[in-house]
Amino acid sequence: MMLKRFALIALLALSSVPAFAQQDQQQTVNSALTTLERMKNEPSYRDSIQPKIDQARALLIVPALYKGGFIFGGQYGNGVLLAKLPDGNWSYPSFYTMEGGSFGLQIGLESTAVIFTIMSDKGLHAVLNNQFKFGADTGLTVLVVGAGIGASTTSNLGADMYAFSMSGIGLYGGLSLEGTVLSTRESWNAVYYNQEVTSRAIVLDNAVSNPKADPLRDIIAH
Repeated sequence: MMLKRFALIALLALSSVPAFAQQDQQQTVNSALTTLERMKNEPSYRDSIQPKIDQARALLIVPALYKGGFIFGGQYGNGVLLAKLPDGNWSYPSFYTMEGGSFGLQIGLESTAVIFTIMSDKGLHAVLNNQFKFGADTGLTVLVVGAGIGASTTSNLGADMYAFSMSGIGLYGGLSLEGTVLSTRESWNAVYYNQEVTSRAIVLDNAVSNPKADPLRDIIAH
């Protein structure tokens, strides 16, 4: 009887793992939604960000890119990648992490929300590789767009990616991406979709779904 009781407890614990384990992933998805809602309230959103989202091949949203340290610094953040499907809808999110290090006289910690509008297939496939390093010789052009700078009026109209960064006080262009590495989080994808699935299958093949991400997909589409 005691053995059966332990077996039942173990079975119930295993059955509850996916829902519990999805908390971090769902929090990232919800934070990405909140980031877009905040950016929509920025005065320059309609002129600088919305046109690029409408034209984008994909979006990478990092709700909180943390940067700081003492002498040795670094930055880290989780994000989601969604691609525009052939029918005009947006894919379900694939999870990514951004990491980078720096050296200099710095102290403290700051958090920045970043939205990347990926404008070309070349840019999207570079991100879908196992690791993508900003500033490396990839043949890609990445432009950081700050407050008061309309992306539609910039001289670099052929950029593969535009990065819109936002602090607690609004849009700004002080983001440094040099040396930052973007990596897919296949383990998070597996937990969120309850199966092993690659980023390519999620954003290009629309192979999986999770209705909890629909509000994020809807706000991008509208």
